[in-house]
Amino acid sequence: MSDNLNITPLDVSEWDPRLSGIVENMRGRPLNVHKLLANHPALLEAWWDFRNHAVGGGDLEQRHRELVILRVAVHMRSWYEWASHVERGAKAGITLDEIERVRCGELEHGWDERDALVLRATDECFLKLRISSATRNRMRGLFKSSELLDLIAIYGVYVILGTMINTWGLELDSFIDLPPEVSESDWLQG
Repeated sequence: MSDNLNITPLDVSEWDPRLSGIVENMRGRPLNVHKLLANHPALLEAWWDFRNHAVGGGDLEQRHRELVILRVAVHMRSWYEWASHVERGAKAGITLDEIERVRCGELEHGWDERDALVLRATDECFLKLRISSATRNRMRGLFKSSELLDLIAIYGVYVILGTMINTWGLELDSFIDLPPEVSESDWLQG
């Protein structure tokens, strides 16, 4: 076997033609993580619908999807995912102060009950590999079962991506627009 397992993002010109729909969906600018996955066209194809459901579909509201993704990025120590979702989080109504509190792990106070439960459930997925019955009991009446399933699915999607990003040291896409208050050096210190 000659594969040295050091894969890098593929330029779109090198993509398998069956991935053209993904290039179109990304308006001709797939992210570096998509370019990395393009090394395995069948995997990228299979993953794409799941990714789209996790990021933009499902029953969990966008604000909560972004809180899950940001918190997963913290646990995975993935600057790439963190930076990629700061702007998306802000567009979903998460303030820069709240984004910083997610990064620093300030999750107990200052959140509304639903936000706090989403963050707690995400942390439990990492720390306990499940969402505890106590947290699920607190979520009852505030969330539907489909929202809880979406939360776990989003967690899973971003653990997969974080592992790939960390394995190959993926660099942040140059066109990601970060507010001046958000820097990689601050991230690394956190």
